[in-house]
Amino acid sequence: MNTLGLATVAIYAALNTAVLIWLAVATGLVRQREKVYMGDGGNPRMIRVMRGHANAVEFIPITLICMVLAALLGTSALILHGLGILLTIGRVIHALHFTAADAPAWQRMGGTSLSFLAMGGAGLAALVAGVTAMGVAV
Repeated sequence: MNTLGLATVAIYAALNTAVLIWLAVATGLVRQREKVYMGDGGNPRMIRVMRGHANAVEFIPITLICMVLAALLGTSALILHGLGILLTIGRVIHALHFTAADAPAWQRMGGTSLSFLAMGGAGLAALVAGVTAMGVAV
């Protein structure tokens, strides 16, 4: 078993869990402050923070799943660290954008770009590891 690879993924799973907790708390605080107790209430601030939280939920799980599968199939910890760093930095930058009432556009673009690289890279790593494990030349 690739214990080092799995330990690497565990680190980024924990760090990105912290990002999700941060976003959940930020969403709850805006919900209380804006007195929007269900849905978004058409409130632009509520819509913004909820969208940031939802986006993290869209990116983080599948990226980590692909990283775990790649690790289980022997992908090196160095590659997994690279993917985890891209994901985590991307998610933090993106969260900064959505937890602020107003933020520079580069945060959204940069965070999304890094997250896409991580997700695509993790998917590719899982694909290569899976095909390799089946004994097919890549």
